[in-house]
Amino acid sequence: MKICMVGEGAFAHKHLDALARIDGVEVASIAGGVAEHTRAAAAKYSIPHWTTDLDQGLSQPGVEAAILASPTPMHADQAERVMRAGKHVMIEIPMADSLADAERVVEVQRETGLVAMVDHVRRFNPSHQWVHNRIESGELTLQHLVCETYFFRRTNMNALGQPRSWTDHLLWHHACHTVDLFQYQTGETPSHVHALQGPPHPELGIAMDMSIGLAVPSGAVCTLSLSFNNDGPLGTFFRYICDNGTYIARYDDLVNGRQEPIDVSGVDVSMNGIELADREFFAAIREGREPNASAAQCLDAMRTLDRLEKSLASVS
Repeated sequence: MKICMVGEGAFAHKHLDALARIDGVEVASIAGGVAEHTRAAAAKYSIPHWTTDLDQGLSQPGVEAAILASPTPMHADQAERVMRAGKHVMIEIPMADSLADAERVVEVQRETGLVAMVDHVRRFNPSHQWVHNRIESGELTLQHLVCETYFFRRTNMNALGQPRSWTDHLLWHHACHTVDLFQYQTGETPSHVHALQGPPHPELGIAMDMSIGLAVPSGAVCTLSLSFNNDGPLGTFFRYICDNGTYIARYDDLVNGRQEPIDVSGVDVSMNGIELADREFFAAIREGREPNASAAQCLDAMRTLDRLEKSLASVS
């Protein structure tokens, strides 16, 4: 299967590293936003064609699908262009930065019948899969999901230390991970949502600190703390407080409440969540089925983000 990688930044590199471990997939083109960086990525990963024109990348012979690792504000428009070109699409989280654009992506998917998947990687991390399997079997009941999402981003730079042409967002990007995960693990839509945020950055124009609370009808709650001001351990940490144990997940690793490691190496065919999400995308295309984390499945999380945005507006 030949694909086009869209984007040349940090997450495009993460996907390209993952794709190198998946048999039967070839990156035929990379379509980036900055020519110098796109050319360098093509050379690093031995990609035969590079361009800054998305349509040119999609038109390379044999290309069946695209992975969008481009700036968030471009996701919805690019996803529509990919599907209108007759190609399947995986969209790096989030699929859009507004509910209206997310609804448009889902509508185009329904119209075209192509596979449209969002890289909600938390669904695929072995640590979260381990917990999910035990919730599904009835061994665990989630009572409280506590999440800390902390970065130090007082300048507009990406994870590779390169200047960004767009501005990241705590709600529409980073909170999206946890909102979707909480709804996925409980199988419910929040009945109550609440959000608070700190003052906007004078140059970036975004809130640098945020607090989010969710509750579902069964009684489970989620507490999410986010910051771009944190100059300490970086990343996202999840604490699952359940009726039958406490578990702490950090990406693909898992420990119990006593910090004892839990072996999750047998949960799936890889210990890399991004690789596992990519594998699901290609499997869904080959098998002609809806993938886990399809755009349609993830739309409910976008609706919750929209409710949270309205909650923030009501207290501003």
